Amino acid sequence: MSNVHFLREPAPVNAEHDERRRELFARAEALSTDLARRGAELDRVGAPPREEIEALRQAGLLTALHSPEIGGAGLSWIDGLRLVRIVARGESSIGQLLGYHYVNSQYVYWAAADPRQAWVLGAETVERQLYWGAAVNPRDPGLTLERRGAHYVLNGRKTFSTGAHVSDRINVNATLDGKIANFVVPTDRPGYIANDDWDNIGQRLSDSGSVEFRDFPVYGRDFIQALAEPLDPPPVQATFNTPLIQLVFVNFYLGTAQGALAAALDYVRSTTRPWVTSGVERAGDDPYILEAIGELQTNLKASVALADAAAAAVEAALSEGSSVTAEARGAAAIEAYAAKVHSTHVALDVTARVFELMGARATAGHYRFDRYWRNVRTHTLHDPVAYKAREVGDFALNGRIPPISLYS
Repeated sequence: MSNVHFLREPAPVNAEHDERRRELFARAEALSTDLARRGAELDRVGAPPREEIEALRQAGLLTALHSPEIGGAGLSWIDGLRLVRIVARGESSIGQLLGYHYVNSQYVYWAAADPRQAWVLGAETVERQLYWGAAVNPRDPGLTLERRGAHYVLNGRKTFSTGAHVSDRINVNATLDGKIANFVVPTDRPGYIANDDWDNIGQRLSDSGSVEFRDFPVYGRDFIQALAEPLDPPPVQATFNTPLIQLVFVNFYLGTAQGALAAALDYVRSTTRPWVTSGVERAGDDPYILEAIGELQTNLKASVALADAAAAAVEAALSEGSSVTAEARGAAAIEAYAAKVHSTHVALDVTARVFELMGARATAGHYRFDRYWRNVRTHTLHDPVAYKAREVGDFALNGRIPPISLYS
């Protein structure tokens, strides 16, 4: 247990691994189909997705990336992000939650100072099928630790904490005597309060409301890194959560767009009427509808290919372990950010233009076809895509890698 490097690598390719991989993908497809069937009602209610997280748990998807040595499936990040994309086709918020869990639960493997601690946390996660969230939004600091006897207490509020009600474990950072503390804690300790104040137009099942900590107990064993000065650069390996979470964004945007296009195609086949001057008897033969579908499908395929290539680049850099350089990390991150720029534009375009395929009656409220656009529009404002395009352009023109932060 002296090195957790093996925990971050995909399992060797063999018949057993292939079978388990196929099974997980089949379960993800089935779960996505069920979510799509219930999608309009789920969006209307917008409740914390406890049943949906339980479905991910029962399908074995929460432990897909963990090593087989502790009972996980050993899938690669490329496959993990594809699972996010599949689930998001059915319901965007659940795809987001699955992807956030992957990043949050894997983070300790490359960020924890003590490999044995990462091993224990990973083994417990697999054994108990725990769901991981986080309270680390850098634009919303607000959390402070103070010593109290033999332990610490955490106080403060985070405006947004995705998976607030459904998380079993959370990554947290807070200030302690002017320094930054990073730790992992369970949410069932006294003093953790998840508020019901998520009221945005999209990602209504992402459970992203505020959380409060009121004299929440934190112990020395919870810390995963030594205290750091606010401006101290972290180890390069510990910063891969940023390009990976950006790839989660990419893939649930694309999954959402794929779900929107699939729903539109079903509607065109079953309901859309040909226009009166089209000269055709069925909407499926309208040349303008066919052209539009071809354009949207082509753009989606291109963006998916870019997303998979970016995932391969980031995973290759991450596999270098503690020897990875800032330059290698930066070059891989740029691939993720290029995919972020492209997927943002494509997903917004697809989720808006599907109405041109379906026609005016598809805007009836009970269909809630607008949920696809609302979901993408809400989350793509998480960090302005213009800044990602700027980073890609600066790297192409000037060879500058983006500065390391929780956004880049």
